[in-house]
Amino acid sequence: MGAYKYIAQAWKKPKEGLGDLWKERLIQWRKEGAITKLERPTRIDRARALGYKAKRGFVMARVMLKRGGRRRPRLVAGRRSKTQRRTKILGMSYQWVAEQRAQLAFRNMEVLNSYPLAKDGTHYWFEVILVDPNAPEIKADKQLCWITQPQHHYRVLRGKTSAARKSRGLRGKGKGHEKNRPSLGAHSKRGKN
Repeated sequence: MGAYKYIAQAWKKPKEGLGDLWKERLIQWRKEGAITKLERPTRIDRARALGYKAKRGFVMARVMLKRGGRRRPRLVAGRRSKTQRRTKILGMSYQWVAEQRAQLAFRNMEVLNSYPLAKDGTHYWFEVILVDPNAPEIKADKQLCWITQPQHHYRVLRGKTSAARKSRGLRGKGKGHEKNRPSLGAHSKRGKN
């Protein structure tokens, strides 16, 4: 078994696999800001599997999100409709939201991919892999030069990343997925002028 296999095994159950280090990290991450720029990925095995390379043009960001449902502020005055609901149905996974926040923090970069890192009773943490499309090392890379093209600008905000496509229901094809393309909203408007 290679080194990455052992790392992946330890991260399957991090509480048991990492022991006291896990508790220390969670305590430290809670004290940090919502978005933290990192020198290197915390989960090197996962990052490498999703396209990370230790070269110029790559940036890692750890994003912290609050857990729990999204709620609208409570109405305290005026007439409310009978169907008013305080729970907001977002239709976006936490991972997609984390990618979007990372994109807005690093505007000159493009989101390549992301992976879940940890969660506790209050927070989720994700690590997002960002790429600089103007870096000459990225332009010369045969596997990554596609991200430098203009049609991929702010791809995460248009739901083109892996987590976003999963959240939109675009992982499957064929029977049972007829209404998902191009999107659920576009399908519901078909035939209406």
